[in-house]
Amino acid sequence: MVTYPQAVFEKIISQHTLKRITFKVIKNTTLSLSFINESLFEMNFERVDFVTSPGEFAVRGGIIDVFSFAYQHPYRIEFFDDTVERLCSFDVETQRSISSFDSIELLPDTSNNDFTDKRKTILDFFPTQSSFIFFNFDKTTDRLQTLYDKAIETFSTLQATTQYPPEILFVNKEEWIRDSKDKSVLVLERTDQLSIKELIHIKQSPQPAFNKQFDLLITHLNNNHNDGFENTLFCSNKQQTKRFHDIFQELEKTVHYKTKEVSIFEGFEDLEAKWACFSDHQIFERYHKYKLKSDLTRKQALNLKELTQMEVGDYVTHIDHGIGTFGGLQRIEVEDKWQEAIKLIYGERDILYLSIHSLHKISKYNGKDGSVPKIYKLGSKAWKILKQKTKTKVKEIAFNLIELYAKRRQKIGFSFDPDSYLQWELEASFMYEDTPDQGKATQAVKADMESQQPMDRLVCGDVGFGKTEVAIRAAFKAADNSKQVVILVPTTILAFQHYKTFSNRLKELPVRVDYINRFRSSKDRTTNIKRS
Repeated sequence: MVTYPQAVFEKIISQHTLKRITFKVIKNTTLSLSFINESLFEMNFERVDFVTSPGEFAVRGGIIDVFSFAYQHPYRIEFFDDTVERLCSFDVETQRSISSFDSIELLPDTSNNDFTDKRKTILDFFPTQSSFIFFNFDKTTDRLQTLYDKAIETFSTLQATTQYPPEILFVNKEEWIRDSKDKSVLVLERTDQLSIKELIHIKQSPQPAFNKQFDLLITHLNNNHNDGFENTLFCSNKQQTKRFHDIFQELEKTVHYKTKEVSIFEGFEDLEAKWACFSDHQIFERYHKYKLKSDLTRKQALNLKELTQMEVGDYVTHIDHGIGTFGGLQRIEVEDKWQEAIKLIYGERDILYLSIHSLHKISKYNGKDGSVPKIYKLGSKAWKILKQKTKTKVKEIAFNLIELYAKRRQKIGFSFDPDSYLQWELEASFMYEDTPDQGKATQAVKADMESQQPMDRLVCGDVGFGKTEVAIRAAFKAADNSKQVVILVPTTILAFQHYKTFSNRLKELPVRVDYINRFRSSKDRTTNIKRS
């Protein structure tokens, strides 16, 4: 096992505690549904309408959905009276079953302070006479003490809100050394000269710091190549891979390296395998972004959220049957099996039961405020006629847009040059990793600017999604082509905020940033206009 001080700093719950708090469910056994319900509450699971993340459970008739902290997908427990009839995992997004099980284990969140009895250090889980290899034992223990001192300081400020002192949750330097001696652990320094039978040597060094100086990076990569090392740059996406290629090409230097589109937390150099691995996050001095497999996309999570927020009587639009009213969730029997369904009520009391597997076919009705939509009988032609009229209208709008854009394409605009080295420097200096949509928007805007047709593009996104960064990159691309840029904003406060943001991002580049609003003096406004 390879680890580091931050990982061994937190104490671990004991095996006895782990077994005690784990709830096991076995297929074809007699088990009360209410007993599981009460047990999950005791394990601090939260009851919801639909489970979407670990620590949640939902009860619907004879079915319990529960998202354990020990598995990447939630479980579905189906009962027949008081007998566990079926156990399976299912996909949160589609609600479809994935795998069946004969037994499952439900584990609560063990990282909170509810499980503090007899927490142990990681050393307690190894047998006696174990061998531990340290890059530097004193440095490791000093790092543990630094983390512990920080925990003590934090505890002193939060003492009113927590009852568990750091010595229960974390390990300090003295405790680590004492446990090492008590367990008769053989502590071996990396510099010890031992035979291969006694020790597997690990000869590695961390990735050097380049401070975004690519000349230093290129020199290091080429020196590694001359020493027989294989250089691999681990990039989080294709855009980062292209960025390295463009920067090296702009510098017109031969560089020996390979790229791999896999994100790693920190780079390292394996001295025995002669393999140097570099993380793009460290090279560009950006934050490393973790990605979870079980994350829902915002669109898929929204469907479930909207469904749980609907009330009986709300208007719902079905793509095939039109507008109806929401009648709640009901369990219906289909081919001798009970399943969850959504009840929709149409004109003349027609009822449609929709499987939860077909959530993508419905959406909450959005119309004019206060307007009451017309609800038709199921099977009537009114909805089909309305859909056909809408399609015809959409085609007319599309035709007009095509005609408009055909005229626009005949006009010739200014064609900006491809990205320069300064543009790559600006984008590389962004502290955070671009989101997929942010990367696409940036590339689309720059492609528009480099084309001969006048640009006509609208960038939309919620607050905090990175629209300003896209604007900064586009503005600098224009300034880098000897053009002036004006950013129009609706309020004086926003003008000042954008001025601060643009100034901070462009402070190391050869451009001048200023702002004008009604609070600036006439002299300042006149001076800024003349400078432009």
